[in-house]
Amino acid sequence: MVSQETIEHVKKLIAQKEVFVASKTYCPYCHAALNTLFGKLKVPKSKALVLQLNEMDDGAEIQAALYEINGQRTVPNIYINGKHIGGNDDLQELLETGELEDLLEPILAN
Repeated sequence: MVSQETIEHVKKLIAQKEVFVASKTYCPYCHAALNTLFGKLKVPKSKALVLQLNEMDDGAEIQAALYEINGQRTVPNIYINGKHIGGNDDLQELLETGELEDLLEPILAN
């Protein structure tokens, strides 16, 4: 059971930057999502918070809190402008439809 305090902490982390990604260093889907965001689309790292949960003492609690918040157990767990996007498959689908660029336009314009 995740404490309400942890859930509120994670909500604040999500709101800190325009792009939030909960990731794990060994996850190939996380690598693909990060490559799309920072490589292909050139999202400035200054506008993103990427948490490598497997390198954090409270990583398991953060992942459990994300599940309580959005119902997704897996990583990557991606938010853009506070909106839950989902995982890498969801990100790639938004990229293919052109919706991802629309979501990122205000971030990339500054």
